[in-house]
Amino acid sequence: MIKKPNSGNGWVDKYVALVPEESLIEGLKRQTQESLVLLSSLSDEQLNFRYAEGKWTIKEIILHLVDTERIFTYRALAFARKDPNALPGFDENIYAANSHANDRDIKNLLEEYIVVRTCTVATFSGFPESALECRGTANNIDMCVAALGFAICGHEIHHINIIQERYLTIRSN
Repeated sequence: MIKKPNSGNGWVDKYVALVPEESLIEGLKRQTQESLVLLSSLSDEQLNFRYAEGKWTIKEIILHLVDTERIFTYRALAFARKDPNALPGFDENIYAANSHANDRDIKNLLEEYIVVRTCTVATFSGFPESALECRGTANNIDMCVAALGFAICGHEIHHINIIQERYLTIRSN
């Protein structure tokens, strides 16, 4: 069982703190089902809604979650394999602007989400316990493998909360 680390660093702490589960794998699996229920229930109007100019649509948020999960999982893999190279950051706004998420069908976006999440669960399930404490540097921040796993989960919690508070609440008023 992959337990929540005591501490990450910088932005990692913010996301790790949002995760209520002690077990990463169980948390990721539960979260997948909950997110799919919510996201698949939304209308095209909701999925393409921006609550303010310059803000992402829900479709763009979904693909942002997928892109970020891929990147965080790669970082965890590199650290677990003891790659000594510092990894770069990424600009999520450039990724979103070039994602073409709004041109895609929700079914296609959610299929990609499921595939990436399945790979994430398999990757973290395959790490031996000793690998979970391996550390590395990404975006000039030192972090451990386990913290990255919980950051994936917490990052999604953060964005699902935003969807519920700023997209769905505003539209229903």
